Amino acid sequence: MSSLEEIAPPFVATAHRIVWATVATVDAENRPRSRMLHPIWEWNDGTLTGWIATGATPVKVAHLEHSPFVSINYWDEQQDVATAECRTTWQHDDATCERVWNLFANGPEPVGYDPAMIEPWKDGPSSPAFSALRLDPWRLRVFPGSMLLGGRGEILDWHA
Repeated sequence: MSSLEEIAPPFVATAHRIVWATVATVDAENRPRSRMLHPIWEWNDGTLTGWIATGATPVKVAHLEHSPFVSINYWDEQQDVATAECRTTWQHDDATCERVWNLFANGPEPVGYDPAMIEPWKDGPSSPAFSALRLDPWRLRVFPGSMLLGGRGEILDWHA
């Protein structure tokens, strides 16, 4: 098993290159539901934290109230896969929303983008439609497609 220090940099590199991830929650009857979302990750001082700029829709709120855990899966056409299993926390305070807004607005390509282009968020990070969802991973996996296609590379796996 890898250490967090070993896996976090290649996980972030893969996630930020692929950009879009399938994020699964479970409903009150423990049925899974998946959606495409666009997390951004910070690797600072030995801590990996993800953020999703999103709307706190009734479905997302209900699912995360039932179970605050999500499964996040990145995949690309080279068969590269990065997976994060995370505990989530809604962050609605102005300071955090502004910080997360700026993470995306100033993020490196291709993961960075201008959140104001999303119509309900046109008024900025204080828009009532804008929320920040914090991701605290308890398990990560990076599986390079080269392992499938030629047995080259290394599978990295970590859990808390």
